[in-house]
Amino acid sequence: MKKIIFILFLSSFIISCVDKIEKPNIVYVIADQWRAEALGYAGNPNVLTPNLDKLASEGVYFTNAVSTYPVCTPYRAMVMTGQYPLKNGMFMNDVSLNPDSKSFAKFYKQEGYNTAFIGKWHIDGHGRSSFIPKERRQGFDYWKVLECSHNYNNSNYWGNDDELHSWNGYDAEAQTKDAIAYIEAQAKNESPFLLILSWGPPHAPYNTAPKEFQDFYENMDLQIRPNVPEELYGDTKDILKGYYAHCSALDSYIKQLQDAIMTNNLEDNTIFVFTSDHGDLINSHSQRKKQRIYEESAKVPFIIKYPALFGKQGKKSDFLLNTLDILPTMLGMSGLKVPDGLDGEDITSVILGNKEDKREASLVACFQPFGQWLRSEGGKEFRGVVTKRYTYAKDLSGEWLFFDNVEDPYQLNNLARNPAFESIAKNLGELLDKELKRLDDEFLHGSSYIQKWGHTIDSTETVPYTQ
Repeated sequence: MKKIIFILFLSSFIISCVDKIEKPNIVYVIADQWRAEALGYAGNPNVLTPNLDKLASEGVYFTNAVSTYPVCTPYRAMVMTGQYPLKNGMFMNDVSLNPDSKSFAKFYKQEGYNTAFIGKWHIDGHGRSSFIPKERRQGFDYWKVLECSHNYNNSNYWGNDDELHSWNGYDAEAQTKDAIAYIEAQAKNESPFLLILSWGPPHAPYNTAPKEFQDFYENMDLQIRPNVPEELYGDTKDILKGYYAHCSALDSYIKQLQDAIMTNNLEDNTIFVFTSDHGDLINSHSQRKKQRIYEESAKVPFIIKYPALFGKQGKKSDFLLNTLDILPTMLGMSGLKVPDGLDGEDITSVILGNKEDKREASLVACFQPFGQWLRSEGGKEFRGVVTKRYTYAKDLSGEWLFFDNVEDPYQLNNLARNPAFESIAKNLGELLDKELKRLDDEFLHGSSYIQKWGHTIDSTETVPYTQ
């Protein structure tokens, strides 16, 4: 009888272990407006990011991760739904994701996961400080969220009790502490968990990081990217000191998160992701912010650490990862079924080396200029592709930007309509057309999509929002 009990216990233990391996925890960390080159491991000579450098040395880090639509709401909606913005209607900031969408947390809840979201949401579209009811939370149960705020030292959130609260001090630090408390609580729970931690920095305002991190850069003579005009060097240095201070603050919180995961014996079976929704031009090409296809805007950091699957030996990948790949890859890496109707690819087998990397290009698009890239200031619709060597884009008038990123890493020499590169441009145009056809994108004027989805815009073609 004792032998039978032991065998039953052992069988139950093995089944439990297999189930746990098949259903890893996920901690997905999103920064706002952190460009890919602003990291020590990426070769930046100025920024201090020792903990992200360590994370990259223990995980898989991507050198060609692009934001398919480099602006807040479209990116976040793509991560949630795995759908191209023309399918979910989320191609502008401050519009509303359908509450009935099939989305990230809902897929995981079906598999017995506990779900949590902490920080910036920006897909509700009912006002940046407005209450977000449970039916619009896309399957997240633990909830400490505000639609959007960049007042980092005086920031609020709506809690699980449906009451408005304030974060104590610098909100990214307070949010990280709350995420750690959630991780510690979940470590005592048999169910796996999905936690998304969404920080507001290093998005402007740039001079609001904790003083200890601003002090790192106060007297540093920063190197400026060659694509910044000389007359903007002074302004750029001032911005970068604040920007990098935010980056270093967030980097320190990465260590806190990693320490909590290890202390609670969750490291091997936790998928940890660090990334950003888009980059920040910071005067490169004499421009600010995002929405463009330039590398400072479109390329983002992306690191996955998952020791149970990848070990802890750092690996660099030049796979052309795009935003649409994130949800199917998270599901596939978790051992869950990837549903039909997603527009990206589960690239787990490619990362493991079990499947050949055949991707030729990743799409980057802007469907409607708005906000910080108004049409009156040069904003335009575009569709483009990024390959392992080239960046190529068309606007509604035809070929617009074309760079050889190997020979011209700072994208100073626009080869668009240059007869000497006509053959290469033709091939890139064909890759772009192939992607647009795959995604049923007719590349129309932005007004067509605004009319189709019924978005209300003001005189600047921007969706007005209230605080």
